Amino acid sequence: METDHSMTVEYNGSLRTTATHLKSANNLITDAPTDNNGKGDSFSPTDLVCSALSSCMMTIMGIYADREGIDISGMSSEVTKVMASGPRRISEIKVHFSHTDIKATEHQRDMLKKVAEQCPVALSLSPTLKQTLSFDF
Repeated sequence: METDHSMTVEYNGSLRTTATHLKSANNLITDAPTDNNGKGDSFSPTDLVCSALSSCMMTIMGIYADREGIDISGMSSEVTKVMASGPRRISEIKVHFSHTDIKATEHQRDMLKKVAEQCPVALSLSPTLKQTLSFDF
């Protein structure tokens, strides 16, 4: 079990935070969305959850693709966040993956889809959060 922290987050006021990744010193700013009293000038925390899901899935697909000798460079995704109220939460994350020309067998394409569903972020989210995936490759 990890005990050292790997990031810090500071509240800047006006519903904005700055997260710092300690190893790289990279910063990430969040802003509350306009429908929740914010300016919407940056990713909201719930936007980050949704983009983290897509990024994690692509990373896991990349690990599989590298092992199989498949180049998935250029893969992209469109991510849609569906919010619910009572309490306010993410009720569904829709991720559509696309790539114009993956050179892979049908089995390898099926495995890319299967490993995406097993990414750590997907497995860490509540089972009540609907994850709708679609693939165009």
